[in-house]
Amino acid sequence: MPMHEALRDKQRLLTLFAIALVLAATAATLLAMGRIPICACGTVELWYGRADGPGNSQHLTDWYTPSHIIHGFIFYGVLWLAARYAPPLRPFGLRLLLATLVEAAWEITENTPMVIDRYRAATMAADYVGDSVINSLADIGAMMVGFWIASRLPVWLTVAIAVALEIWVMAEIRDGLALNVLMLLWPLDAVREWQAGG
Repeated sequence: MPMHEALRDKQRLLTLFAIALVLAATAATLLAMGRIPICACGTVELWYGRADGPGNSQHLTDWYTPSHIIHGFIFYGVLWLAARYAPPLRPFGLRLLLATLVEAAWEITENTPMVIDRYRAATMAADYVGDSVINSLADIGAMMVGFWIASRLPVWLTVAIAVALEIWVMAEIRDGLALNVLMLLWPLDAVREWQAGG
């Protein structure tokens, strides 16, 4: 095996190990914060389709999974641009690791009492109790899938998929990444009324 291939394999293994450490540390942190490992209902579902149900953000995937895929698109785009000006960021594995760290930090922050209370007060998620640990890890996995997809597709197609995902989720549950960010940062009564079905 040529030297450069052996080095590339070693870098891949180190990246996978580092990502596994990030996931393990995230799970441990969430558990230490009092987050439940799986849904209190005692089951783990691949898909939970009720955005207003007690199992939302408790199972593997739900209506907010597309938002995390879009996170991956965004992180890939930002880090791709950064790598053009900062050559050390060029390796794909390093950029994926950085994106995973950011997403893990968000999952931890999102499950603090302050952010949970903010979701309850400002968004349509009045009954939101935070994520189960398995849901948070699946959300990070969805971001990684989005990151990988963005690395393989042309920019125009990645943007088109992001827009289609947002429109689909908005049509189904009157929410999505853009509305979630808007309502967290700058809640609008008109949007809240529309989300409530009024």
